[in-house]
Amino acid sequence: MTDDLFIDRKRRAALWFRELRDQIVAAFEHLEDSHIEGPMSDRAAGRFEIRETSRTAADGADAGGGLMSVMRGGRVFEKVGVNVSEVFGPLGQQAQRSLTARKEIPGLEDDPRFWASGISLVAHMQNPHVPAVHMNTRMFWTPGAWWFGGGSDLNPCIEYAEDTADFHATLQRHCDPHGADLYARFKQWADEYFYIPHRKRARGVGGIFYDDHCTGDWEADFAFTQDVGRAFLPAFLAQVERRRHMDWSEVDKETQLVHRGLYAEYNLVYDRGTKFGLQTGHDPDAVLMSLPPFARWV
Repeated sequence: MTDDLFIDRKRRAALWFRELRDQIVAAFEHLEDSHIEGPMSDRAAGRFEIRETSRTAADGADAGGGLMSVMRGGRVFEKVGVNVSEVFGPLGQQAQRSLTARKEIPGLEDDPRFWASGISLVAHMQNPHVPAVHMNTRMFWTPGAWWFGGGSDLNPCIEYAEDTADFHATLQRHCDPHGADLYARFKQWADEYFYIPHRKRARGVGGIFYDDHCTGDWEADFAFTQDVGRAFLPAFLAQVERRRHMDWSEVDKETQLVHRGLYAEYNLVYDRGTKFGLQTGHDPDAVLMSLPPFARWV
């Protein structure tokens, strides 16, 4: 595997993640504008605040960065972040151990360079009836290996069976053209990955999750990852439209805040992306963007 072979592939992947970010930000701001009736519609429509993030290697060299987009206090979204990044440089010992614990990476010890790009999104909603959601897709490269990862999962504090079924059906429609077994396999992986052992419960109602995905056919794996990204807006916006006009009670809001505590616990204790971002020196505000604006523990 040569560096030259992957120059164009890296460019294409990073460009796709940026394009997906732009589509999602535009759709979410349109949702804010269109919310003119129902709870919270009397406040100003939310807008994303955007800033560039940067990463510096231990020797002071440029090590990449990204774009952090966060909306706070909107009509529909209480807090939502949509981040993209493209980072590179040498992997430290702790990050190397983390990666090689999951899979063998030929030559990593002798040549610890890496490159990674991806999009990461977490949305916490104003209305407790509207589910929180998480999505990310990413590509990772080292001189000896490459792979894709990602997925999306729904995190309602008040569960509605039809929302769960619809969300999963949309994900499956986007997975099936790439292999009849992918949805079932990656759904099970999500159920296992988004489980909180110390609470003995799932973080939400699942979705799909995959990591270290490399069939040997880069084009096919990239096409699948693109379709996972394309599935997000139709899968999630249908649930928002169904619930955003519903009234809520103080009990409903309390339920939401307690559920957010579960989300925070999971992301700080178990989430691989959070750990890797902090281990590799990425902007901590961007890495911790997933945390909710308010939460409660009982």
